[in-house]
Amino acid sequence: MILHKADNALMCKAFAMTLRGAAQDWFHTLPSGSINSFKELAYVFTKEYTSYRTIKKNPDHLFNLRKKPDESIRDYIKRFKAEKANIVGCNDQITLSAFKKGLPAEHELYRELTITPSQTLAEVFTTAERYAL
Repeated sequence: MILHKADNALMCKAFAMTLRGAAQDWFHTLPSGSINSFKELAYVFTKEYTSYRTIKKNPDHLFNLRKKPDESIRDYIKRFKAEKANIVGCNDQITLSAFKKGLPAEHELYRELTITPSQTLAEVFTTAERYAL
């Protein structure tokens, strides 16, 4: 629409037609005449809904994960895999290092993974699942 030089009123109406659910309800609660341009509508909408945006995580996020003292190995594996699934393009070596770093140094699994460091990620998770059992 911007390419066709549509006027502000038309762009605001077209934008409103793309909204669904809570966003549509929000739009209809705007006081009549409170928006003077599409640019202003875009700003108000962005301000309202920016907090709902998912923040993309990078692979470094995995290094913040730690096995909690009262958490089972099975639960740690499950939580770790869930977090890894939210990271696009995470390389296996980083994942493996972060998983191991999240284990307490005194844990048997940590010791085994340190003794045999050339394992693939699949082998590490297989070993971890064996410990979980």
